[in-house]
Amino acid sequence: MKRKISYVAACLGLAQLALLDSNALAQQRPVAALNEVVVTASRSPKKISEIGKVVRVISAETLAKSQGRTLPEVLNNIAGITIGGNGGNPADVKAVYMRGASAANTLILIDGIPLNDASEISGEYNISAIPIDIIDRVEILKGGNSTLYGSDAVAGVINIITKKGTGVLSANVLATAGSYDTYKQVLGLTGQIQNTTVTLNAINSDSKNFSSAVPAQGVTNFDKDGFHQKSVLLNIGQQVNARFSIKGNLQANNNLADLDAGAFSDALEYTYNKSSILAGIGGILALNKGTLNFNLSQNNVKNRYNNQGSVTNNTGNITHLETNLNYNFSKSIDLAGGVSYKKLSTEQYNPYSSALFADNTISSAFTSLFFRTQTGFQAELGGRINNHSDYGTNFTYTINPSYLFAERYKLFVNLSSAYRVPSLYQLFSDYGNLALEPETATSFETGFDLNFTQHTNLSLSYFKRDIENVIDFGQIATNKFGYINQNRQKDNGFEIELGLKPLSAISLNAYYAYVTGKVTTPINTAFNLFRRPKNSYGLNAGIELSEKVSLNLIYKHTGDRIDRYYDGKTFKTVQADLGSFNMLDAYIQFKATSKLILFSDVKNLMNEDYIEFAGYQTKGLNFNAGFRLGIN
Repeated sequence: MKRKISYVAACLGLAQLALLDSNALAQQRPVAALNEVVVTASRSPKKISEIGKVVRVISAETLAKSQGRTLPEVLNNIAGITIGGNGGNPADVKAVYMRGASAANTLILIDGIPLNDASEISGEYNISAIPIDIIDRVEILKGGNSTLYGSDAVAGVINIITKKGTGVLSANVLATAGSYDTYKQVLGLTGQIQNTTVTLNAINSDSKNFSSAVPAQGVTNFDKDGFHQKSVLLNIGQQVNARFSIKGNLQANNNLADLDAGAFSDALEYTYNKSSILAGIGGILALNKGTLNFNLSQNNVKNRYNNQGSVTNNTGNITHLETNLNYNFSKSIDLAGGVSYKKLSTEQYNPYSSALFADNTISSAFTSLFFRTQTGFQAELGGRINNHSDYGTNFTYTINPSYLFAERYKLFVNLSSAYRVPSLYQLFSDYGNLALEPETATSFETGFDLNFTQHTNLSLSYFKRDIENVIDFGQIATNKFGYINQNRQKDNGFEIELGLKPLSAISLNAYYAYVTGKVTTPINTAFNLFRRPKNSYGLNAGIELSEKVSLNLIYKHTGDRIDRYYDGKTFKTVQADLGSFNMLDAYIQFKATSKLILFSDVKNLMNEDYIEFAGYQTKGLNFNAGFRLGIN
């Protein structure tokens, strides 16, 4: 512990020395700057001022100052998002809870391509498999957005935009080391040669000496669990002529991990091996008044669990083809629309149930019309029709008016519907039910973004979400249990965000988020936000201490929560109350030369003893330190 504290002291001491330099330039921007250009909210580049939705951006500058962190750790500091399992072993599944919804109700995209895992029970994608080093920026779109993005976009969409080659071809090397024998090495190559752009990243990560499960009372000999991740990203683009460009991408990932048996339960020789490959090809054709885009992607996942010789092998494959058109009829009216086709298949073998071979398809057509007037009124009207090979058709819509005053003050209302399809496992396994319908949601959202000055911004959003046909595990028929549609879930809440720049060298972003919800079953109505806090708030402070030294302080309060876990001794589900906790992290970066950056990332500075999941432990004060070297 003394060694860890000395790293913190060294970082803060360096910060105090750097304060003597007065030539400071802050790089962080206020929350929800209305002139920020995003693509996720409308599937085409638009300023936030032109769209009536809540969009938040994790910029390239922010990611550049997060070298020792993971994607879940960065996302956890966005208002209204809680990442379950964030403080535990890197191998643990990270659940994305947006605005109180279940993890499967947030859609994850990479470069606009939907990510799902057809090999798992719920079909949700584990974002811990995505290295932060391949990411250029992240756009977070809140609220129901199935009209533009289809299934799973019930609570929101997280679009992970990967690095693309620009400028002179150059290489870079990154290396970090830290607590719990954690190491990472990254080799990157990026740039442009005439009309060809290329980005290549190879990443190796290792971590040891941390047990996920909490030892039960009187037990002290839990083994330490390891985690090993190898990843490769390749993006290639070719400008064929003035109007047409093509692109290809490949992301390959392999995770090896040691697992525990469950809450308060250790396991010896229980391992997990997951390999995933996402490959795609796409193109953009420039039209006189718009663009035509197409993307074909293949997402293959293999999971192997080996529990002392008891082996489970699951594979999942998703083929996705989509074509969309963005067309500007005039300065006042433009359109986004398209068609998509997705085929999902899985093979699953385990010692405890029948082998599973299953597939299905989803076809969709969608369109949204955007229009604006010179008086500041603007709106989106859209709809999507979906055809599923098992349950048939469903329809979603978006009605999204907004008003922009003086180019600085935006008011908005968003009424939309969304849906989530049942997974292959929920439909076809031994516990499956072919009568399952999709979960369907209606959402109401309203709020404002106020840019009082270039340095002061205030945002507020209120949301209310009602989900029908919630998929649950229950009794299908006499002596048969499985997945059924029987519940109804209602959530509501609000988020307040404040961005300030009191000095040229200081940027402050503060937020408070509140969410509550209830689920109604045939038996009763009860609070349902397990592992999700009603109250959370935080403050991110970016300080440019000098032209070469920057410091980020990241604070978050996570309120009281309720959890449930399975007790292997009593064979019962136990409810546990989880107390609130406070996390304070510090990231300091020193630009030694134009090509060499040194950094240290210290997490849980207050050495908080907290619980995210009942029966599992979290890390105390820990750190990462390293360097990034550019090579021309």
